[in-house]
Formats: sequence, structure tokens, C-alpha cells
Amino acid sequence: MDNRNDTFIGSRWFYAICFAGLFVVETLIALFVRDAFIRPYMGDVLVVILVYCFVRMFITRPLRWLPLWIFLFACCIETLQYLQLVTLLGLQNCTLARVVLGTSFSWWDIVCYAVGCLPLLFIRR
Repeated sequence: MDNRNDTFIGSRWFYAICFAGLFVVETLIALFVRDAFIRPYMGDVLVVILVYCFVRMFITRPLRWLPLWIFLFACCIETLQYLQLVTLLGLQNCTLARVVLGTSFSWWDIVCYAVGCLPLLFIRR
């Protein structure tokens, strides 16, 4: 039996490749998709998986609660959107700040973050 796949799945390289792929998908969604489902909902589902892959590139040991921490992080960002952080910092004209931090609060975004974190709970450790 060949164990090369077992050592690749879950490795830093695996997560780096997943991160890069998701980053490209998220960028394409942000730049080109103007619909009522993919951009507002699937982008938020995928972003928590993107963050998970980013963290796992650096931390290889099993982290049982990482999906919960990522969900809480996403909720904090959403709360900062509710508080209009971009405007408070005077960055409302900075496209990068508006994209990274976001500008509008939505309860649906929190639901999407939870949906994105659910499969992360079941990833093989």
C-alpha cells in the first residue's frame, strides 16, 4: 500500500495549494461575479475555508477547535463592519481596505461563515 497520498493530504503543501486555489476563486468572485447568490453567499462560505487553509500552512499539528476560532474571527470582522471600522479609520476610499475589512454587516454573512466552518469540523485529523 502506498502512503504518499496520506503524507501529502494534510501537509503544508496541501494547504498551500488549497489556499492558492481558493484565493484565485475568491479574487475572481470579487472581480467578476455580480449575482445574487455566488458573490454574497458562496464567497463568505469559501473565505472561512481560505483562512483555515492559510493557518494550516503554518500550524501542522491537529487543531480540533480551529474551525470555531476561525468562525469567531469572522464574526469579529463582521462586527467591525457593523461598527463601520473602515469609515472610522478614514479608509472608505481605499479599495483594498473595503475589500479586506468589508463595509456592510449582515446576519446572513454569519450564517455563511458557520456553513463554511461545518465541513472543517469533519476534516480528517
